Amino acid sequence: MAARRVLITGYSGFTGRYVATELRQAGWEVWGIGSGASDQGDLAYRQVDLGDLPGLTSVLDDIRPDAVVHLAAVAFVAHGEATDFYRVNVIGTHNLLTVLDKGGYGAQGVVLASSANIYGNTTVSPIPETADPAPENDYAVSKLAMEHMARLFAGKLPVTIARPFNYTGRGQELRYLVPKIVDHFRRRAPLIELGNLDVARDFSDVRDVALAYRALLEAGPQPGAVNICSGRATSLFDLIEMCRNITGHDIEVVVNPAFQRANEIKMLCGSRDRLNALTGAQPRNDLRDTLHWMLQD
Repeated sequence: MAARRVLITGYSGFTGRYVATELRQAGWEVWGIGSGASDQGDLAYRQVDLGDLPGLTSVLDDIRPDAVVHLAAVAFVAHGEATDFYRVNVIGTHNLLTVLDKGGYGAQGVVLASSANIYGNTTVSPIPETADPAPENDYAVSKLAMEHMARLFAGKLPVTIARPFNYTGRGQELRYLVPKIVDHFRRRAPLIELGNLDVARDFSDVRDVALAYRALLEAGPQPGAVNICSGRATSLFDLIEMCRNITGHDIEVVVNPAFQRANEIKMLCGSRDRLNALTGAQPRNDLRDTLHWMLQD
């Protein structure tokens, strides 16, 4: 029997690499697309922009995927150009779903990556999928708009919407919070400049997030959305203290107003009850494990 063929958008990105490894190890034939050239030397990769509908059609007609994990997005909240969030996250996703629908592809599952940022500054904790959305920035608004748009394809495509909370791991860009902190500890820097300090986040290991994406894909389409999270919130102060304990290095934390965000979400902690019920997939790593892994030379 031929291996099931899965397409990963954003294949060369931080998350895409781990999802590709997870799916290959589970027996999937993995293909990828992205807007840039792949640096992995992988023949099962096609360069195409989600905004290029004819090009996207041609590539998917070539790959003919049985399933899709859609990760490609403008995901950095502080990205400077607001229109990019909507162009890529909403219009690009609409183009992808249109091509899948018209071509009859993705019959074994289409997992769309949304974001827990759509919950905003909710007072509920841990946050269930039924919590009212309250997006606080263009990134979150674009992801919520994508979720609503995807419902136009209900009955046409077997869509599951995933809402990942914060996650990290080796290979994540230094502009993100945890890699920035880890990098400073690895270099034994005397001080680090950060923005808002009174925040807490639900951090997962990217390898556990990849496992969750595979589990959701293999569980089949689900109505509504599904959180991907650890179910535990860690404050920024506690995260820094973990790095101190692991490395034995002390560091001065300086607040830089230039790094502070307006409408910063203070607390994000998700409920993973629905993910557990649907997949049974359990995290393999806690945050301390992840930090140890990232701090290794």
